[in-house]
Amino acid sequence: MLRSRPLSPHGVHPNCPWSRWRRFGPLPAPLLWGGAAVLWQVLCPLARLDGAAARLVTGGVFCAVGVCLVLGARRGLLRELHQVREVARAAQQVLLRPLPPRLDGLAVAAGQLSVSREASVGGDLYEAVATPHGVRCVIGDVRGHGIGALGAVAAVLGSFREAAHDEAELGGVLRRLNRAHARHLRERDGAGGPAAEEFVTLLLLEIRPDGTVLVVSCGHPLPYRLGPRGAERLTAGEPLPPLGVFPLPAEPPVHRAGVLAPGEALVLHTDGAEDARDAAGRFFGLRQLLDESAQAAPVPPAALIRRVHTALLRHTGGRLADDVALLVVRDDGRPPQGRPGTLPQPCQTGSARELPYP
Repeated sequence: MLRSRPLSPHGVHPNCPWSRWRRFGPLPAPLLWGGAAVLWQVLCPLARLDGAAARLVTGGVFCAVGVCLVLGARRGLLRELHQVREVARAAQQVLLRPLPPRLDGLAVAAGQLSVSREASVGGDLYEAVATPHGVRCVIGDVRGHGIGALGAVAAVLGSFREAAHDEAELGGVLRRLNRAHARHLRERDGAGGPAAEEFVTLLLLEIRPDGTVLVVSCGHPLPYRLGPRGAERLTAGEPLPPLGVFPLPAEPPVHRAGVLAPGEALVLHTDGAEDARDAAGRFFGLRQLLDESAQAAPVPPAALIRRVHTALLRHTGGRLADDVALLVVRDDGRPPQGRPGTLPQPCQTGSARELPYP
């Protein structure tokens, strides 16, 4: 087996001579500036002259050298920052990949706002897949937010993407997710990570070909149904505890939450959407906004997510206290293309994550 040493954080191989100089950090720039000053004093006759003109020329030379060094260092730092952002963006696209615009006749879109402005991924997770059992969706919230929660997000999403196709019952999918989360905590603790006080609130949703909606909630807010009567919260019995808090029952209860009729939509969300407050402490009116959207002309799921994100950022002044994730599934009455379980090609319009702060 061939082994190669990994690249440094700057994208340079450790054996490269230039990488050894990078270890000195900001020292080269002042050293070069000091060396230029010594050479000027020793070799330049103008430096030995007195008078205002000589001092002005000397000051101008040193200012020019200093500006060039600063600009060169700044350019290098900006190049490194751009490379780091490109790597982070690629990793985020793999973790929370854009959803296809349609799944088995249902229009789908999802988006997230992260507390960390430089990241489009935080402690929230979502996914939707078309399976032979129907369209299955997951949305969840890992305790905490930002980069520190990505390990649990990756463990849960990776397990869901496999279990959603393999398990015939929604309860079986939940058991697989619970085992994946528990395994993640054990591996993290064994590697000397932080204490295993990490839990995940989770909502599993299944929409069968006849429109029947099945729900399993583990301490997560239930979705809203948008229909002729406005925005109504689904009712699905007592929720289970979040993953990682208490053991789940051997047979998790799966609740039937009615039928998704043509023209209706389901809005799945994390608690950050309803817990967001403005400067005066007033909560964001998610249900009121969804109710107004249900009464107006139907809009595509991606447009609805952009509307909610815009209103949310306006309400909070762009200062979010928690990550916010939304997933919208709408039955627009169009027949599915292909057999059940066939995935259409992904489309970037299904994501509303790249929404700037106002």
